[in-house]
Amino acid sequence: MRSSLSHACGSVATVGFVLLSGGVAAAHVTADAPGAQQGKYSVVTFRVPTESDTASTTALTVTLPNVRSARTEPMAGWTARVERNDKSEAVAVTWTADPGAPGVGPGQFQRFVVSLGPLPAAETVSFPAKQTYSDGKVVDWNQPVGPDGAEPEHPAPTLTLAAGSGDPADGHRVDNGAAAQADTADNTARWLGGIGLALGALGAALGLGSLLRRRS
Repeated sequence: MRSSLSHACGSVATVGFVLLSGGVAAAHVTADAPGAQQGKYSVVTFRVPTESDTASTTALTVTLPNVRSARTEPMAGWTARVERNDKSEAVAVTWTADPGAPGVGPGQFQRFVVSLGPLPAAETVSFPAKQTYSDGKVVDWNQPVGPDGAEPEHPAPTLTLAAGSGDPADGHRVDNGAAAQADTADNTARWLGGIGLALGALGAALGLGSLLRRRS
Protein backbone atom coordinates (compact mmCIF):
# COMPACT_ATOMS: atom_id res chain seq x y z
CA MET A 1 0.00 0.00 0.00
CA ARG A 2 2.79 2.38 0.95
CA SER A 3 4.66 1.45 -2.25
CA SER A 4 1.59 2.19 -4.38
CA LEU A 5 1.12 5.55 -2.65
CA SER A 6 4.75 6.48 -3.25
CA HIS A 7 4.45 5.49 -6.90
CA ALA A 8 1.31 7.61 -7.30
CA CYS A 9 2.96 10.62 -5.68
CA GLY A 10 5.95 10.23 -7.98
CA SER A 11 3.67 10.14 -11.02
CA VAL A 12 1.85 13.27 -9.91
CA ALA A 13 5.15 15.06 -9.38
CA THR A 14 6.34 14.02 -12.84
CA VAL A 15 3.15 15.27 -14.48
CA GLY A 16 3.41 18.54 -12.59
CA PHE A 17 7.00 18.99 -13.75
CA VAL A 18 6.04 18.30 -17.36
CA LEU A 19 3.19 20.78 -17.21
CA LEU A 20 5.43 23.38 -15.61
CA SER A 21 8.10 22.82 -18.24
CA GLY A 22 5.50 23.14 -20.98
CA GLY A 23 4.30 26.40 -19.48
CA VAL A 24 7.82 27.82 -19.49
CA ALA A 25 8.37 26.75 -23.10
CA ALA A 26 5.07 28.29 -24.12
CA ALA A 27 6.20 31.63 -22.70
CA HIS A 28 8.54 32.25 -25.64
CA VAL A 29 7.91 35.05 -28.15
CA THR A 30 6.46 33.28 -31.18
CA ALA A 31 5.39 34.10 -34.75
CA ASP A 32 2.30 32.75 -36.48
CA ALA A 33 1.14 33.16 -40.09
CA PRO A 34 -1.12 30.34 -41.34
CA GLY A 35 -0.65 29.66 -45.04
CA ALA A 36 2.46 31.83 -45.40
CA GLN A 37 4.25 31.15 -48.70
CA GLN A 38 7.66 31.92 -50.12
CA GLY A 39 7.67 35.10 -52.19
CA LYS A 40 4.21 36.13 -51.00
CA TYR A 41 2.72 38.70 -48.68
CA SER A 42 1.35 37.53 -45.35
CA VAL A 43 -0.05 38.75 -42.04
CA VAL A 44 2.29 37.72 -39.23
CA THR A 45 1.19 37.73 -35.60
CA PHE A 46 3.82 37.91 -32.87
CA ARG A 47 2.64 36.56 -29.53
CA VAL A 48 4.54 38.21 -26.68
CA PRO A 49 4.08 37.00 -23.09
CA THR A 50 5.41 38.86 -20.06
CA GLU A 51 7.60 36.50 -18.07
CA SER A 52 8.45 38.95 -15.29
CA ASP A 53 6.52 38.80 -12.03
CA THR A 54 7.03 42.48 -11.27
CA ALA A 55 7.55 44.39 -14.55
CA SER A 56 5.49 44.97 -17.71
CA THR A 57 6.51 44.64 -21.34
CA THR A 58 6.79 48.17 -22.70
CA ALA A 59 8.46 47.68 -26.10
CA LEU A 60 9.03 45.06 -28.77
CA THR A 61 11.40 45.30 -31.74
CA VAL A 62 11.27 42.65 -34.47
CA THR A 63 13.91 42.36 -37.19
CA LEU A 64 12.40 41.73 -40.64
CA PRO A 65 13.98 39.89 -43.63
CA ASN A 66 14.38 43.02 -45.81
CA VAL A 67 10.82 43.01 -47.12
CA ARG A 68 9.53 45.70 -49.47
CA SER A 69 6.41 46.43 -47.44
CA ALA A 70 5.47 46.30 -43.77
CA ARG A 71 2.23 47.70 -42.35
CA THR A 72 1.30 47.49 -38.69
CA GLU A 73 -2.18 47.04 -37.23
CA PRO A 74 -3.37 49.94 -35.02
CA MET A 75 -3.22 49.09 -31.31
CA ALA A 76 -4.71 51.15 -28.51
CA GLY A 77 -2.00 52.29 -26.10
CA TRP A 78 0.87 51.46 -28.48
CA THR A 79 2.84 53.33 -31.15
CA ALA A 80 4.46 51.42 -34.02
CA ARG A 81 7.42 52.56 -36.09
CA VAL A 82 8.80 50.82 -39.21
CA GLU A 83 12.52 51.24 -39.85
CA ARG A 84 13.76 51.15 -43.46
CA ASN A 85 17.15 50.94 -45.16
CA ASP A 86 18.56 53.01 -48.04
CA LYS A 87 16.55 50.92 -50.53
CA SER A 88 13.32 51.76 -48.68
CA GLU A 89 13.02 48.14 -47.61
CA ALA A 90 11.45 47.50 -44.20
CA VAL A 91 14.11 46.01 -41.93
CA ALA A 92 12.56 46.30 -38.46
CA VAL A 93 9.39 47.29 -36.67
CA THR A 94 9.16 48.59 -33.10
CA TRP A 95 6.06 48.79 -30.92
CA THR A 96 6.32 51.08 -27.89
CA ALA A 97 3.76 51.49 -25.11
CA ASP A 98 2.40 55.04 -25.01
CA PRO A 99 3.23 57.20 -21.96
CA GLY A 100 0.87 56.27 -19.14
CA ALA A 101 -0.21 53.06 -20.88
CA PRO A 102 0.20 49.87 -18.80
CA GLY A 103 1.94 47.78 -21.46
CA VAL A 104 1.70 44.01 -21.09
CA GLY A 105 1.48 43.25 -17.40
CA PRO A 106 2.78 40.22 -15.47
CA GLY A 107 0.86 37.08 -16.31
CA GLN A 108 -0.46 38.63 -19.55
CA PHE A 109 0.41 38.43 -23.24
CA GLN A 110 -0.18 40.64 -26.25
CA ARG A 111 -0.45 40.02 -30.00
CA PHE A 112 1.44 42.35 -32.34
CA VAL A 113 0.30 42.11 -35.97
CA VAL A 114 2.09 43.21 -39.14
CA SER A 115 1.31 42.69 -42.82
CA LEU A 116 4.55 42.25 -44.76
CA GLY A 117 6.15 40.84 -47.85
CA PRO A 118 7.28 39.46 -50.07
CA LEU A 119 8.65 36.74 -47.83
CA PRO A 120 12.03 35.21 -48.79
CA ALA A 121 12.36 32.12 -50.94
CA ALA A 122 13.35 29.88 -48.05
CA GLU A 123 11.79 27.01 -46.12
CA THR A 124 12.00 28.95 -42.86
CA VAL A 125 12.39 32.59 -41.90
CA SER A 126 13.38 33.97 -38.49
CA PHE A 127 12.38 37.26 -36.88
CA PRO A 128 14.88 38.06 -34.11
CA ALA A 129 13.04 40.05 -31.44
CA LYS A 130 13.97 42.30 -28.54
CA GLN A 131 11.56 42.54 -25.59
CA THR A 132 11.94 45.49 -23.22
CA TYR A 133 10.48 45.60 -19.69
CA SER A 134 9.42 48.56 -17.57
CA ASP A 135 12.30 47.94 -15.15
CA GLY A 136 14.84 48.32 -17.96
CA LYS A 137 15.48 44.62 -18.53
CA VAL A 138 15.92 43.60 -22.18
CA VAL A 139 15.48 40.03 -23.44
CA ASP A 140 16.81 39.12 -26.89
CA TRP A 141 14.86 36.38 -28.64
CA ASN A 142 17.45 35.65 -31.32
CA GLN A 143 18.93 32.20 -30.75
CA PRO A 144 18.69 29.62 -33.58
CA VAL A 145 17.60 26.06 -33.00
CA GLY A 146 20.58 23.78 -32.38
CA PRO A 147 21.84 21.29 -34.99
CA ASP A 148 20.30 18.46 -32.99
CA GLY A 149 16.91 20.22 -32.97
CA ALA A 150 17.21 21.22 -29.33
CA GLU A 151 15.41 24.46 -28.47
CA PRO A 152 17.63 27.21 -27.01
CA GLU A 153 16.71 29.31 -24.00
CA HIS A 154 15.67 32.33 -26.09
CA PRO A 155 14.74 31.08 -29.58
CA ALA A 156 14.04 33.55 -32.36
CA PRO A 157 10.42 33.57 -33.57
CA THR A 158 10.41 31.44 -36.72
CA LEU A 159 7.96 30.66 -39.51
CA THR A 160 7.87 27.66 -41.82
CA LEU A 161 7.02 28.79 -45.35
CA ALA A 162 5.20 26.77 -47.97
CA ALA A 163 6.51 26.76 -51.53
CA GLY A 164 5.19 29.63 -53.64
CA SER A 165 2.52 28.96 -56.26
CA GLY A 166 4.39 30.77 -59.04
CA ASP A 167 2.28 33.93 -58.93
CA PRO A 168 4.07 37.30 -59.07
CA ALA A 169 5.72 38.31 -55.82
CA ASP A 170 3.99 41.68 -55.67
CA GLY A 171 1.13 40.14 -53.71
CA HIS A 172 -1.44 40.69 -56.44
CA ARG A 173 -2.85 37.42 -57.70
CA VAL A 174 -3.02 37.08 -61.46
CA ASP A 175 -5.52 34.60 -62.89
CA ASN A 176 -3.97 33.39 -66.14
CA GLY A 177 -7.27 31.83 -67.24
CA ALA A 178 -9.14 35.07 -66.74
CA ALA A 179 -6.41 36.97 -68.56
CA ALA A 180 -6.65 34.58 -71.51
CA GLN A 181 -10.43 34.98 -71.60
CA ALA A 182 -10.03 38.75 -71.54
CA ASP A 183 -7.60 38.61 -74.46
CA THR A 184 -9.98 36.36 -76.41
CA ALA A 185 -12.92 38.67 -75.73
CA ASP A 186 -10.87 41.67 -76.80
CA ASN A 187 -9.79 40.00 -80.04
CA THR A 188 -13.39 38.94 -80.74
CA ALA A 189 -14.63 42.47 -80.17
CA ARG A 190 -12.03 43.84 -82.55
CA TRP A 191 -12.93 41.23 -85.16
CA LEU A 192 -16.65 42.01 -84.89
CA GLY A 193 -15.88 45.71 -85.02
CA GLY A 194 -13.91 45.24 -88.23
CA ILE A 195 -16.78 43.31 -89.79
CA GLY A 196 -19.19 46.06 -88.77
CA LEU A 197 -17.02 48.71 -90.39
CA ALA A 198 -16.73 46.64 -93.57
CA LEU A 199 -20.50 46.11 -93.76
CA GLY A 200 -21.06 49.80 -93.12
CA ALA A 201 -18.72 50.72 -95.95
CA LEU A 202 -20.41 48.21 -98.25
CA GLY A 203 -23.86 49.60 -97.38
CA ALA A 204 -22.69 53.13 -98.08
CA ALA A 205 -21.29 52.08 -101.45
CA LEU A 206 -24.51 50.33 -102.43
CA GLY A 207 -26.57 53.36 -101.39
CA LEU A 208 -24.35 55.68 -103.41
CA GLY A 209 -24.65 53.39 -106.48
CA SER A 210 -28.44 53.34 -106.19
CA LEU A 211 -28.57 57.12 -105.97
CA LEU A 212 -26.41 57.52 -109.06
CA ARG A 213 -28.56 55.10 -111.05
CA ARG A 214 -31.70 57.08 -110.13
CA ARG A 215 -30.18 60.35 -111.31
CA SER A 216 -29.10 58.83 -114.57
